[in-house]
Amino acid sequence: MSLKIKEVNTKKELKQFIKFPFDLYKGNPYYVTPLIEFEMSTLRKDKNPAFDHAEAQYWVVEKDGNIVGRIAAIILEPELKEKSLARFGWIDFIDDKEVSQLLFTTAKKWAETKGAKAIHGPMGFTDLDFEGALISGFDQIATQATIYNHSYYIDHFRAWNMEIAATWVELRGKAPTKNPEKVSRVVKLIQDRYKVKIKDFKNTKEILKYAPGVFEVLNEAYSNLYGYIPLTQKQIDYYVEQYFGFIRKDFVCVIVNEADEVVGFALTLPSLSKAFQKAKGSLYPFGFIHVLKAFYYNDTADLFLIGVKPEYQKLGVHALIFDYLQKVYEKHGIKYMASGPMLEDNKNVLNTWSEFDIDIGKIKRSCFIKHF
Repeated sequence: MSLKIKEVNTKKELKQFIKFPFDLYKGNPYYVTPLIEFEMSTLRKDKNPAFDHAEAQYWVVEKDGNIVGRIAAIILEPELKEKSLARFGWIDFIDDKEVSQLLFTTAKKWAETKGAKAIHGPMGFTDLDFEGALISGFDQIATQATIYNHSYYIDHFRAWNMEIAATWVELRGKAPTKNPEKVSRVVKLIQDRYKVKIKDFKNTKEILKYAPGVFEVLNEAYSNLYGYIPLTQKQIDYYVEQYFGFIRKDFVCVIVNEADEVVGFALTLPSLSKAFQKAKGSLYPFGFIHVLKAFYYNDTADLFLIGVKPEYQKLGVHALIFDYLQKVYEKHGIKYMASGPMLEDNKNVLNTWSEFDIDIGKIKRSCFIKHF
């Protein structure tokens, strides 16, 4: 039977779009199921403030009445205007090049009608969405913030004559039981010399006051990174509401200057990967129990986001973050840690880990680009 491509237009169809990978990766120990509610919020125009300056269309491919592939095509106005670029994301398919070619070609045609001269991905609406196709590390469990995909995807990208535009690496390893001497030595010196300190929060509610400052630092620190589009105030408010309910006070490090302005931060949390796998896409009725257990009984931490204002990056502020996290992890029995994606050519960031016994590069993911 021939393949049929369908536009996703209704909430029911969108939910089917979101749940397709649940079947594709059923039984796979490395795939982490996203929360359906979060995915719906991200992909709906009436929910996600990214649509103030974005357009998107979603499609699924059906064969014999069953979904066998999906793709999202996205236009971000600033990226289209400056670089004539469109994006593709939420890309999944069975190992059938007819399916993937139909998905790619459909997304390309739509992007061309919007004036794009190239399309790159997997990318989302922002840097906080899933991005980068896995190209190595297929035997490693994904974090709740990263894509897992079959190895055959890369052959399909290349069959469509796509090139690698950017590559990210992730770290995996044992959490340090002791900070390197160099880190410990400079901590007090930095605090005294540059008048910065780590905020001591009494409760999670206190952290919310500094959340906007955290995202302002994120905008500054990530501004020159591949594919980063600065978050608007509406998007910052949206992410504060979305993510700050999933934080644990001790696992958040916020560094401020004398004016009590955020100059650096680390958003980390106990790993929710296995909890999300057990939740199977939903917090209710029982998914939240798995998440709650993971919050308080866990030996692994995920380093979700770390950022330092550019003018503070060479002053050793990262040392304060690492010193804080090492002590917190030791206190809470964290034995292992995993980072989010870091650009392979971002030496400033990668060099901050050089003092640690951490494996960087076992897990790699890339953004692919196709010029029209």
